[in-house]
Amino acid sequence: MPRRKRAGKQDITGDPKYNDCEISKFVNLLMWDGKKSLAYKIFYESMDIIKEKTNQEPVSVFKKALGNVKPRVEVRARRVGGATYQIPVEVPAERSLALAIRWILGNVRVRKGKSVAEKLVDELMESAKGEGASVKKKEDTHKMAEANRAFAHYRW
Repeated sequence: MPRRKRAGKQDITGDPKYNDCEISKFVNLLMWDGKKSLAYKIFYESMDIIKEKTNQEPVSVFKKALGNVKPRVEVRARRVGGATYQIPVEVPAERSLALAIRWILGNVRVRKGKSVAEKLVDELMESAKGEGASVKKKEDTHKMAEANRAFAHYRW
């Protein structure tokens, strides 16, 4: 616990091209070693590739992919009387977005053989269709929460 006041949430400004906060959060997590301009270059390149492949607005494909990956429930470990239970809890909107971005980027980094922009395009298009490893991760999380629904009364 902090001794003084708690640090507040920082406001994230939108990205330069689309002026969207979700995109800037995505780019911040895509970035490595503080190279934000390179991260923006990779992201915008992938948006151009999506526009060529689908003839749709790339931001709408991105938003749909994030929406398909965002989890609604997750399990949290809770210790009750010497036993640890997996308790299903609803996920707040900010955490849901953070998990979706983390899962998408994790699966992008695991893929082999292409540039990061092309791997990002593949993952976003699969997620927008409701397929792919990121959507499977979300479904596994929901199945785990459903399986442990009997312990929901231990919620705090």
